[in-house]
Amino acid sequence: MSSSSTCPVLIAGEWREAASIATFQATDPNRRQLLAPLFPVSTWEDCDAALDAATSAARELRTVPRGKIADFLDRYADRLEAAKDALVEAAFAETGLARSPRLGDVELPRTSNQLRAAAAECRSGNWAMATIDTKAGIRSCFESLGPVCVFGPNNFPFAFNSVAGGDFAAAIAAGNPVIAKANSSHPETTRLLAEQATEAVKETGLPPATVQLIYRTSHEDGARLVSDPRNGATGYTGSRAAGLALKAIADKAGKPIYLELSSVNPVVITPAALKERGNDLVDEFVTSVLMGTGQFCTNPGMVMLIEGEPANSFIDAVKDRFAAAEPGTLLSPAVSSSLSNSVKALCGFGAKLLTGGGEPVADRCAYANTLLRTDGDAFLRNPEGFQTEAFGNASLMVVCKNFDQLAAAISMLEGNLTGCVYSSSDGSDEDAYQQVAFELTPKVGRLLNDKMPTGVAVSPAMNHGGPYPATGHPGFTSVGVPASLVRFAKLTSYDNVRPHRLPELLQDKKSTEKTWRNIDGNWTHASL
Repeated sequence: MSSSSTCPVLIAGEWREAASIATFQATDPNRRQLLAPLFPVSTWEDCDAALDAATSAARELRTVPRGKIADFLDRYADRLEAAKDALVEAAFAETGLARSPRLGDVELPRTSNQLRAAAAECRSGNWAMATIDTKAGIRSCFESLGPVCVFGPNNFPFAFNSVAGGDFAAAIAAGNPVIAKANSSHPETTRLLAEQATEAVKETGLPPATVQLIYRTSHEDGARLVSDPRNGATGYTGSRAAGLALKAIADKAGKPIYLELSSVNPVVITPAALKERGNDLVDEFVTSVLMGTGQFCTNPGMVMLIEGEPANSFIDAVKDRFAAAEPGTLLSPAVSSSLSNSVKALCGFGAKLLTGGGEPVADRCAYANTLLRTDGDAFLRNPEGFQTEAFGNASLMVVCKNFDQLAAAISMLEGNLTGCVYSSSDGSDEDAYQQVAFELTPKVGRLLNDKMPTGVAVSPAMNHGGPYPATGHPGFTSVGVPASLVRFAKLTSYDNVRPHRLPELLQDKKSTEKTWRNIDGNWTHASL
């Protein structure tokens, strides 16, 4: 595709020229240079057309057998794997993330696996939680909600992509069409994914507008999109400021919106654990923070310790490892700038810079590996300031006087996706663990013991959510089938509805093969 042409948007099953007000380009973060393809900033005309098409598709999908929707998800997963090389090259160019193992061997297989997991749940119908009360004559289940808008993040070009990731898979499996809004950091990757989705839609005979793609809109049109009466719900992963702006508009319109926003993911390490295996914990922590240049929503951005020699030795070792390691590539100039500003803010609140800091690297998107330190007294004086998220290869050490002060500091934490406690393997500090865990558990969506939080398994038991500001609602997860599906569904109760009119999931399996008749106002089997 030549640099002079603007990439088309996908609306109503057709790739067509956008109604646009401007264009933009992604950046190669390894060279800090603009990439050739031009992408449109769509006007409301494109959004309006996509909403109309999605509304029609939603009506049609209500009559499509769930096995057919599952077939699409399976076929899409197959096509992604077949297109691996082109997808990995595009994502590498736009994000700087390693081709192998990150993109090709980890993230792309995760994406196809979660599509297949959603397909299996869709096919079984178990996610809908069909409930039958024969005595009261009431039956209920979750059903499709309508068009779903998905806003993807910058840090997972496949697994959380608006047109392939977890929100997308959950919305489709629940029977909804998706209007995907690409992340501006990787629009070409998203376009290639959407091409594969479009072909899978055709191959399985779903409505053409089951999957649609717009690259960027104005802030005003984005807000209008999530609050439009035709929109059923929105899934959003990204910055807190942008997410809350969308939430305010969606809430005002009464539209569900599920947000993943911000998390420092505190890690508590007891003195006994440091004495027992301090060197191993240095290795685990440094690997976790610097992996992917720290650009995970579950990156351990805060470590909470008890003052003393074990803590000082741990901090010194981490500082030396950070200083010696070559900084990785960040996703974009915006991420570099944001990380620099966050570190400056933490220093302004009184954190001591142990290593790193400074200005972003000039010739690529990078920033020095950064370690900061503060004490429990300072943290308790300004807990909000010290919880400023430094998204990237940076972390803050909070050193408390004792476990009582540490527990008090934890009680001041905002909501987080994860919280972790490392303790002695012989149980000698069990009382301290219980004190810490009691305070930490209400603050997190996932509590870990003796492991770093960066991995998010695609498991039915996984909760990738948490109290605000980790997410916009503590009762939902964006990872983990079947729980992730119910975000994009409505609960419908059928009261005294004639048996042959019930949805398939609520019908008595044996009874549906018989004829029903009305006898004295009651619907009864003709054979009875």
